[in-house]
Amino acid sequence: MIVTAQIAEHDLIPFDLLRQKHFPQDRNFLRAHLTMFHRLPGEYVGRIVESLQFVAKETRTISARATGVRHLGAGVAFTIESTELNSIRDALRSDFVHWLGSQDMQTWRPHITIQNKVSVAEANKLHRELAGNFHPCDITIAGLDLWRYLGGPWASEATLPFSD
Repeated sequence: MIVTAQIAEHDLIPFDLLRQKHFPQDRNFLRAHLTMFHRLPGEYVGRIVESLQFVAKETRTISARATGVRHLGAGVAFTIESTELNSIRDALRSDFVHWLGSQDMQTWRPHITIQNKVSVAEANKLHRELAGNFHPCDITIAGLDLWRYLGGPWASEATLPFSD
């Protein structure tokens, strides 16, 4: 199970267009997204949904900011900053702590990946291009999404909008 922050559609479109253009087509099964948890156990889906529902009911739409272009080594992402989103993840992390793997136990560095699994030279080229033209922008986080990993593609398990 994967948890993502639900980016408002009008804010997601530019990131998604970049992902469609720069992510290897044979590996691009998903729209652009902001992953909060990479691997939660499917056998606890009911408890996961309960935690997400509780947070969603207590949260209003969040403003976040794309603050930079991040080099991933074999790809490129946009760095996202939001104190409120960090607080939500911290609360959920407390709920999920017994299920978290090493990737989700590390310091969370929110980002939207638009390129991955390419050569370093290709990533360097895109990073230079995007960093040279980058202007910070605000994005709206409208809720949380829970996904089931299907070996490449993801299937939506639950969509939990914030309580606006």
